[in-house]
Formats: sequence, structure tokens, C-alpha cells
Amino acid sequence: MPRLSSPVQWSQLFRLPDQPGLGLQARLRQAMVQAMDSGRLVAGAPLPSSRELARLLGLSRNTVMAAFEQLVDQGFLESRPRSGMIVAHRSGAQRPAPVVPSAGGRSRPPDWAQRLRRSLAEQRTLSKPEGWQAQPYPFVFGGFDEELFPAEAFRECCMRALSRGRTARWAHDLESADLPDLVEQIRLHLLPRRGVFALDSEILVTVGAPQAFQLLAEALCHADTRLGFEEPGHPHARNAFQWHRTPLVPLPLDSHGLKVDSLPPLDYVFVTPSHQSPTTVTLPIERRLALLQCAEEQDMVVIEDDYEAENLHTGTPMPALKSLDKSGRVIYIGSLAKSLSPVLRLGYIVAPQRLVAELRRLRHTAVRHPSSFLQQAWALFIALGHHDRHARQVNQLLRQRLQLTLRAMAEQLPGFEVLPPQGGASLWVAAPAWVDAAELAELAQAQGVLIEPGNVFFARPPYPCPWFRLRLSSIPTARIPAGIAALASAVRQLAIARGQTGAATPGTAAPTRRLLRDSP
Repeated sequence: MPRLSSPVQWSQLFRLPDQPGLGLQARLRQAMVQAMDSGRLVAGAPLPSSRELARLLGLSRNTVMAAFEQLVDQGFLESRPRSGMIVAHRSGAQRPAPVVPSAGGRSRPPDWAQRLRRSLAEQRTLSKPEGWQAQPYPFVFGGFDEELFPAEAFRECCMRALSRGRTARWAHDLESADLPDLVEQIRLHLLPRRGVFALDSEILVTVGAPQAFQLLAEALCHADTRLGFEEPGHPHARNAFQWHRTPLVPLPLDSHGLKVDSLPPLDYVFVTPSHQSPTTVTLPIERRLALLQCAEEQDMVVIEDDYEAENLHTGTPMPALKSLDKSGRVIYIGSLAKSLSPVLRLGYIVAPQRLVAELRRLRHTAVRHPSSFLQQAWALFIALGHHDRHARQVNQLLRQRLQLTLRAMAEQLPGFEVLPPQGGASLWVAAPAWVDAAELAELAQAQGVLIEPGNVFFARPPYPCPWFRLRLSSIPTARIPAGIAALASAVRQLAIARGQTGAATPGTAAPTRRLLRDSP
């Protein structure tokens, strides 16, 4: 392959990726490897000299030379006398040519629509549009909060986990076990704060709360299982249980959460008592005790997702249902890394030993166990005090965002009802009755605003569905007022389209529906 004729071609080919967390040398190596793996630089192709490439890319020659040396050591490049650097021959580096079926042949692909026995394609769930990270006002779950991420603390824990003395603690296959260091931190540090005391054998680490839902659904549910589910409720949990064709019994809520006094006969009930998902209301102690009494009388098991229990803004922490359980009827689900970054995916289940042993076997068939390296890093993050400090910082910032959002909504959307939550990272909003939140979400996205329409939280959503959720964990604090103003602009557009122009004028209250649908 001849040398590229234009310096511009080299600067385009080796354009450094936009990853400020990597050093210049690492970014240059990444760009060069990508050029070779994609076939744009084939084996035997000569490269510019280190001096020339440094000039073209605006880098120091030492940076380029160090990148060259690393790639030589890794077998990507060869250094030849009088020829300089060339792309090395690597076995298996060339991609096989795709097989194109003959047009005249009799072969035909499988009919996957007929072969699939079950599909979640029609299930409503929380999802974000492609490229959502570029939207300026993301009032949704799943963002990485640069204001809060404790980079130095987490880097310290990762480096300690990789130290020579600790590598042997996690680098071996754990088979179906969990890392003892993390289980110990959960058992002795996290659970006692919720009033929960458990044995090692009663704790199972999961790949986030969604895997906990899946494992419990697989182990406990079938077509004849009667499972009560909050309406509205957590869509990811609902879909996990419905995947096993479990008929869910919708359970009504009021301003205090689950209406315990009207529960039908059930085998299981799934609840989010700390901050109900999505309404954020907290189940009072009287109802918690009544729910446990009902479970005893009906021979029912309670599945408690202790959703955002650590995020408390007002009042005192409510004891977990599991802490009040005297007969082993509560299965407890907790999350570890949600407030740090949604991609770290660590959670846990606390349940009787017999059930945990079966869940462990089920988990083994799917993923064996969650990343042991991540378990080790997170155990250190808790043990060194970083978890507690981070939780305090999260609560402080969320309180600021909450107050800022409430003020902005009072000014920009006075006809919208919001119940200030005791904790958590969300606001549940009731728009005027003529608003359908799914339609509002489409108009808002054009303004750069992402919201979570309420219809995904209902098993049987009404139309129009005027409720939606605003998450405050992804949007930078400084952008909240402009984001609410842009949302108000989308509301005005919807009002014009629906002939409700007077109802959405700022400063004019519009007739609203209650924060919760009337009980069936």
C-alpha cells in the first residue's frame, strides 16, 4: 500500500477520539488501532515518521514515539530499518468476506416472527431516544452526573482492587459465590441502617435491581401465581414478572401509597414503600404493619424494592418492611450503584437461605456472578467511607434541584400539580386533564426536553394520560430553569393543537386531575 498522498488524509485517519479521560498517547493508539481494525490501514502499509506525524497531529514527538513503541510491543506495528514503521501482519486480523446468498437458490431465512414464543416488543417501558445524551434538558433516568461522580475516590478503589495484594481476592472464578468483602459490607454497613440484619447466606449480589426482578420471577412465578402490583408501578419489574405470564393484580394507591385495607387474596405483592415508583409517596408505618399482618393472615409473601431509600430530603428514615418482618415473609431488594452511575449495575437480594440458594443457581446459569472486580472496588468504596460521603452529597444536590424545579414549575406551569417528595430523585407531575403526557413528550423532545410519560407506569393507562415523571438525577442544576421553560413552550404548542389556548397560559391555573387516578 503506497503512502497516503495528502497530510490531511493522515490527520483525518488518526483523528484523536473525544475522550478527555484518556491521555494523548492512549487516544492516539486507539485511533491507530481502529484504523487498522477497520481495514483502512492494511498489513504492510507504511506510516509517516514520528516527526512528521507529530507535526500533522499537533502532538509532541515523544507522544508519537511512545505510541509507536507500545503498538510494536503489542504486535500492531513493525519497525524496519530504512523503511520506518509499517503495519504488521496479524493472523486473523483480516475480516472474512460476507457470504452473499445466490439469488437463484432455494435457501430462505427462518421466519423469526413465527418462531419467537414470547416478545416484550409490545410492553411499555422506560426508554430514551437514540442520542439522548445530546439533549440539553434530560429529565430522565440513566444519565451520568459529572457534578456528583466521585472520580478520585472511585479511581482509588479501582487501583486498590488492582493492587498485587488484592488481585488474588477477586481474580479467580467465584463459580456461583459472591465476593465475601462486598457481602460483609452489605451485611454490616448498609443493611443495619435500614434496620435489617442478615446472614451471609441470606444475601445474593445481582446485576442491578432488574436482575433481581428476573430471578424472582423465574423462581416464584407461573401462570397461576396471583401477584399484586402497584398501579401505577415500576415498569421494569412489571415486565419481568409478565414475561413469565404471571397475571398481575393492579393494586390502587392514594396519597399515602398502597391501600392495604383493600387487598384481594394474593400469593405475592410487589411494593416500593420508601419512595413509591413513580409517585414518590412514602408508605406510613401504620400501613407497613398492616401489610405484614395481611401477609401473615393470607400466607402471602411481600417483595420489597427499597427504591431510593438513601435519598431523604425531609423527615426521618422510615424502617424497611424487612426490618419489621418477624416471620421471613419479606424479600428485600436493594441497589448499590444507582446514585453513582447507572451503568455500574450492582444490587442485592436479602431473603431466606432456601430461596437465596435457588436464586444463586438460577443466576449461575445466566451470568455465573456479577463482575468480581466491580464487587471488590465497591466493597472498598463502602469500607473507606466514600459511599456515605457520596450519599450526603447526592442528597444535598438533589434538595437544591428539587427546590429549583418546584420554583420553576410554579412560575412556568402553574396549572400543573406536583407533590413535593420526602426523598428520591423524581417529581410526579399531574398535568391538566386535557394533556396526554406521551404527546407532550414528543413536542418537548423537539425543544430539547426529555420527560418520562406516565403511561409506561400503568398496566391500563387512561387516555389522555396527564401524568409524567421528571427525574432530577441526569440534568445539570444550572439547566433546570431553562428546561422547565422549554417544557412550558411545548405545553403551549400542545394547547394550541388541542384548542386549549387559555388553559396553558403562564400565570393562569388550568383545571387539573389528581396526582393519582381515582381508585377502581
